[in-house]
Amino acid sequence: MSDKEQNKTVNQRKNRHRPANVVEEHSKLHESDEEMFAQLDSTVFKRFFYYARPYTKGMLVATLAVIGFTLTNLSLPLLVKFGIDNAIGHGNSQLLGVIAVTLIAVAAMYWFTNFLQNVLITRVALTVLYDIRADMFLQLQRLALSFSDKTPIGALMARMFGDVGALQEMLESSIEIIGDILTLLGIVVILLILDFQLAIVTLAIVPALFLIRVVWQPFARRAFLRMRRNSSIVGVYLDQNVSGIRVVQALNRQKENNGVMGGKIHTFFWSAVRASRLGGVLMPTVELMTGAALAVVLIVGGGRVLSESIEIGTMVAFLLYVQRFFEPIRTLTMHYALLQRAVASGHRIFELLDIPLEVADREDARAIKDINGRVEFQNVTFGYDPDRPILKKINFIAEPGETIALVGPTGSGKTSITALAHRFYDIQSGSITIDHHDIRDVTQESIGGVMGMVLQEPFLFSKSVLDNIRYNTLNATRDEIVEACEIIGAHDFVMQLENGYDTVLEQRGSNLSIGQRQLLSFARALVADPKILVLDEATANIDSYTERIIQDALKKLLEGRTALVIAHRLSTIRNSNKIIVLRDGEIIEMGTHNELVVSSGLYSQLWNTNYTSFDDIAGNDDKMISAPVSST
Repeated sequence: MSDKEQNKTVNQRKNRHRPANVVEEHSKLHESDEEMFAQLDSTVFKRFFYYARPYTKGMLVATLAVIGFTLTNLSLPLLVKFGIDNAIGHGNSQLLGVIAVTLIAVAAMYWFTNFLQNVLITRVALTVLYDIRADMFLQLQRLALSFSDKTPIGALMARMFGDVGALQEMLESSIEIIGDILTLLGIVVILLILDFQLAIVTLAIVPALFLIRVVWQPFARRAFLRMRRNSSIVGVYLDQNVSGIRVVQALNRQKENNGVMGGKIHTFFWSAVRASRLGGVLMPTVELMTGAALAVVLIVGGGRVLSESIEIGTMVAFLLYVQRFFEPIRTLTMHYALLQRAVASGHRIFELLDIPLEVADREDARAIKDINGRVEFQNVTFGYDPDRPILKKINFIAEPGETIALVGPTGSGKTSITALAHRFYDIQSGSITIDHHDIRDVTQESIGGVMGMVLQEPFLFSKSVLDNIRYNTLNATRDEIVEACEIIGAHDFVMQLENGYDTVLEQRGSNLSIGQRQLLSFARALVADPKILVLDEATANIDSYTERIIQDALKKLLEGRTALVIAHRLSTIRNSNKIIVLRDGEIIEMGTHNELVVSSGLYSQLWNTNYTSFDDIAGNDDKMISAPVSST
């Protein structure tokens, strides 16, 4: 399935049964409890059952099994009544034997239908949850980088696994809920048929139970939602500390972080205790109601048996039905607590799926493939906060095969320019074109096919060296990968690894040095063979020896390619076709190294004072930063 088709499929799933206000206005992952509860009952179930709709056949068979299970459950007390009144009461041993065999057969059917419904609904539940997780994963990969910048990984993991797990529990118990409801209705009907007067007296206690539930419900809702959110907070803090464990240990923060974590766990613990208390408060109430109802049947029913108004078998059936009547109520009480957790989790899941794509392909977007590599920025203005632009009126052209260097103090907008070229974000005004095609008119997938990136901090996956290098070029052969590594200068150290190119790297490639990781990322870019290459300070964390190796490799890597290079070390960009000097989101100088050196601008001052990078002067030489510069 193509990228555009996947997008269309997910959007169809998300938008169906979604209120208009959610589609148009949903832009935050967190809302107040009151706002959330206003939508729970009206949206979560509709959206959830939309996912279950393709599996209607399995759910229908499971429902038929539930009906069979309910009928067998309801028939047992009637058989007991019939045996007492017609077999035992009349001394008919033959009829008593027939009834006993029938009871065994009904009990066997009871077991079979119960087993069948559980197997079928579990299969449907797991399939539905697979679809939900697949959509969540696809959504996370398609959301703009601005979402990833703001959202902790732990919060996403809590939704992906904790919240989906809560939905699984609800799904697997949904058939039991249907069976319990059918059982309750069936018992009421049977009791009214057996003896209307005794039934009314016995069931008079039920409204009190429902009144208690109505009072209890809003408190339980908030308690379970608070518990889920506190669980997410614990997950977020755990993720941050595990990911930053080196910093934690280096700064000796173990004791302080342990105290903070203890506080968060303490908060989660008491929110869980409160939710558990509210979840369990109805169970003793139901038991109390059960005892009261049985007492009513014994007193009123026993008196009527003594007065011969009803038969003893009817009273026994009443006792059995009353006990059965409160069993599903007890089960529904437990399921209701489960339902509260699932509804809160469902809201959080669909809240994530409803986040609109800030950067999305247009309906008529087309793919670009065979390009020359011309990149042009025309009056580009951009800000992560639209009211505070960080790039202002950026204009430059990178002709095919040219190397354009972007330099400037930290925070001047260099990385933002490269991110915009790849369309990780959408600009506020102006245009960015590749071979005169506005990148907003082409598919994001095709942009990724013609543009490669090598970042300052290379990310390697827990895969083999071979798989990491051909991560975005799956059809690359082993010989092509080896050749790329030889060109880059990575082949020798790769062959020294335990299994060579088949060596599985540790998390983020931690069993390699930073320089070795960067060499592999260069090899990955070379294998992909992009027409446009972005180097975001790719040599910043590399030692001088490795840098010399990479500089030699870059001459071959950049040959015939358009390159946007971010660099702090001026020595690495002397041979660029054009150097763009940025400050405060604006281009203040542009030209070749020789042209800029002889000017009176910032680049010239930096070079002539023997600074090696712009960061050397940041905060240390305000006079230089504020010195007059030449126009572009």
